[in-house]
Amino acid sequence: MRQKVFQLLVDNTSGVLSRISGLFSRRGYNIESITAGVTADPRFTRITIVTSGDDEILEQIEKQLAKLVDIRVITELKPEESVYRELVMIKVKATPEQRPGIIAITDIFRAKIIDVSPECLIIELTGNQSKIDAFIALLDGYTILELARTGIAGLSRGIENVTIL
Repeated sequence: MRQKVFQLLVDNTSGVLSRISGLFSRRGYNIESITAGVTADPRFTRITIVTSGDDEILEQIEKQLAKLVDIRVITELKPEESVYRELVMIKVKATPEQRPGIIAITDIFRAKIIDVSPECLIIELTGNQSKIDAFIALLDGYTILELARTGIAGLSRGIENVTIL
């Protein structure tokens, strides 16, 4: 099993995300993460899907996606040719005694404390998956009350693979 990151440029129409996720569920393919957002051109949406499988399954996923009417362009974002980022927001229980330790970890990772209350802190961090996983691992000694991860968003490096529709 290996992981593959697909970037899709699709028509910005209602139901497009449902049709894409439906394709995965009907065929029993797994979506590890999916992010979507409108592009600079509001007619199109960029969707990044992380999926895994053997080479045959990954090839089949790409072929099945290409058959969907709403999809304009499918690109594989190879790790060595792309930049991936993910956002995580973490709500951590923080007593006055614990705050300096949490703040120190936050500073080391260049994360931001975006909300403070008497009982907890909300921390925001952007980076690659390994950075976020390492940050969460360092918070292991603290009580994580809530955690929200966006999944990967990515772009290819340079201008060679830019698609203009």
